[in-house]
Amino acid sequence: MSNLPKIAWIGLGIMGSPMAENLIKAGYAVTGYTLEADKLERLAKNGGTAATSIAEAVADADVVITMVPASPHVEAIAYGPDGILDNAKAGALLIDMSSITPQTSIDLAKAAGDKGIRVLDAPVSGGEAGAIEAVLSIMVGGEQTDFDAARPILEALGKTIVLCGPHGSGQTVKAANQLIVAVNIQACAEAVVFLEKSGVDLAAALDVLNGGLAGSTVLSRKKDNFLGRDFKPGFRIDLHHKDMGIVTDAARTVGAALPVGAVVANLVASLRAQGDGGLDHSALLRGVERLSGHNIEG
Repeated sequence: MSNLPKIAWIGLGIMGSPMAENLIKAGYAVTGYTLEADKLERLAKNGGTAATSIAEAVADADVVITMVPASPHVEAIAYGPDGILDNAKAGALLIDMSSITPQTSIDLAKAAGDKGIRVLDAPVSGGEAGAIEAVLSIMVGGEQTDFDAARPILEALGKTIVLCGPHGSGQTVKAANQLIVAVNIQACAEAVVFLEKSGVDLAAALDVLNGGLAGSTVLSRKKDNFLGRDFKPGFRIDLHHKDMGIVTDAARTVGAALPVGAVVANLVASLRAQGDGGLDHSALLRGVERLSGHNIEG
């Protein structure tokens, strides 16, 4: 246990808390910091150490892992006198597992390199369930040597771990992931409303569809959400709205057309504007129901 690198974890939300706990289970010493006191209590209860500041958390860490909502949050915790770069030791490895713009990751890697800190961008896919079960897909950008050093840690968090290219590449692949997921959820939601309005046994229909070419991880993970209209957030509409902004902006920059993605991005934005931003992204079903004349609550 003493031979394992000491880890600082910044950001203990829906994803961050179970991920940090999986590292503790794997034998790593984890010191965490987040803004919510109850999340720090949860970390301590599960064998971690709660810090009172970012500076305290990262001071002795060999590896710093961040998992926060968006680019502004990454910049807030990384830069400045109280941030990671001014307080982590030279030679430390910073693994940012947030989903942010590729350019933010590139800029962070450069700024960290000037201080002797190595960086990987390593966003994930798999949602809360994947975080809890340690079966996340982790798409990484950065140097091969740093990826090799980080692999044992990442293997305690995920199942599919791939170096996708230089700094920012992980974020680019994550943006593509979020495009696919949003379009897939929208298609599933439309199918659900179509099936229900046709009087078909919905549970039976989704079972058989998931066994054929229409089957997907999205349908497997979200089937019960659709059946029970359970939209407790595993991944919030607000965050998917942010991610669709990232992918549409990045696609425009490189000259890639996203005709279906643009439509779904607007549907996500519409759902958020109607007050559903705090719900799970499977709540795209609510948008289709509204368009189809379903009387839904809220």
